[in-house]
Amino acid sequence: MTLPIGFAAVSGSARPLHVVDRMRNTGWRDALPEAARRWVELQGFDATPATAIVVPGDDGTPAMALLAVGDALDPFAYAHGPQLLPVADWAPAHDLPDAERDALLLGWGLGSYRFSRYRKPLREAARLQAELPDEVRDLLAACIRVRDLVNTPTQHMGPDELERTVCEIAEAHGARIHVVSGEDLIDANFPAIHAVGRASHRAPRLIRLDWGDAAHPHVAIVGKGVCFDTGGLNIKAGEGMRNMKKDMGGAAHAIALAELLMARRVPLRITLIVPAVENAIGPDALRPGEVIATRSGLHVEIDNTDAEGRLILGDALVHAAEDAPALLLDFATLTGAARIALGPDLPALYANDEAHAAQLLDAAAQVRDPLWRMPLWRPYWRYLSSGIADFANSGPSRMAGSITAALYLERFVPEAQPWLHMDTYAWNDADRPGRPAGGEAQGLRAVYAMLRAFAQVGR
Repeated sequence: MTLPIGFAAVSGSARPLHVVDRMRNTGWRDALPEAARRWVELQGFDATPATAIVVPGDDGTPAMALLAVGDALDPFAYAHGPQLLPVADWAPAHDLPDAERDALLLGWGLGSYRFSRYRKPLREAARLQAELPDEVRDLLAACIRVRDLVNTPTQHMGPDELERTVCEIAEAHGARIHVVSGEDLIDANFPAIHAVGRASHRAPRLIRLDWGDAAHPHVAIVGKGVCFDTGGLNIKAGEGMRNMKKDMGGAAHAIALAELLMARRVPLRITLIVPAVENAIGPDALRPGEVIATRSGLHVEIDNTDAEGRLILGDALVHAAEDAPALLLDFATLTGAARIALGPDLPALYANDEAHAAQLLDAAAQVRDPLWRMPLWRPYWRYLSSGIADFANSGPSRMAGSITAALYLERFVPEAQPWLHMDTYAWNDADRPGRPAGGEAQGLRAVYAMLRAFAQVGR
């Protein structure tokens, strides 16, 4: 089996890598050979997290390295290693507890990642010689799947390519696939998806994958698949449009999560639903003031064509809930307001079910993949009022933008249906250790950990 970038087969020829943590072990210097200890003191290395040092041997080549970490259970605590250390083979100098070992391996893989479809990385990653547990390998592959899908420019990742990706995953895991596209969306009663995507030369579509045993708990996973968002006739400014290839980041998360659950053979019945569109400008584009139908039978006035993600998600959520799954969840790069409130690293979590919300937040804390609970504050529904339709997709007020978007989605979820909604950025604005600029998986590991536990207690 091919090893991921940043890893090498165990051969016994690797240089020792010492993981040091000054918070938990103040005596790490004393464990070093005397010459190495003098070198470390001379360099002023004090094991500050996210730093590393190479200790040379008598011949001037690296003899060992020290990798300083903070939270030993956080994969990103180790992710600086592959880019800071010299390109060579390294191996942990000491056995680590399983949880710390897995964090090291996952973090090393995340730190080794560079999007290389169009150019080679500026430098190779240092390699780690280690046996990769299957679950760590699959988790790493899922995170890389999200990054690759989001990083790929729109001309190579439109609705067609998104559909092809899901079809390839379905074939690999024996899942069933069903796609409704173009004008067939109207006949199949997905009018909002059609309305948003009708102006593009690339047909909008609803992609559905089904996998698993009907006897297992049913989980429906929905992902916003706006492959590019111009803002429509409410066109975005250039700065706001620059990175809109990432507006299918919700779909990337949903696809990667479904693939991960299938790869791990988690005992769930999975339905993956991706509404895939391009929000383009053309003669048939949505216009502000129009009223569109939805799968639920409710009519929506278009206040702003740049609030299109919630329109396609509404149809998708209604469709997902028709099977009454035990849990319905969605990922979406839905609002800039969530980023203003919580910043780029912290996805907003909305939930209509306290037990599932608590389980997800607990899993997020355990795997160091943070989410932040936000309120479904229903009095703010007034911001979406319409004088001619059931409600509008947006409104004149800029108050509580992330909350009102979540409230909009909630109108398409049956009251008794447990539902979790993640409003995620799916992006790193600048390079940081383990987080290169570009697409990012946020909340994926947390949801996977929760669903893995859910599959056991829900049987």
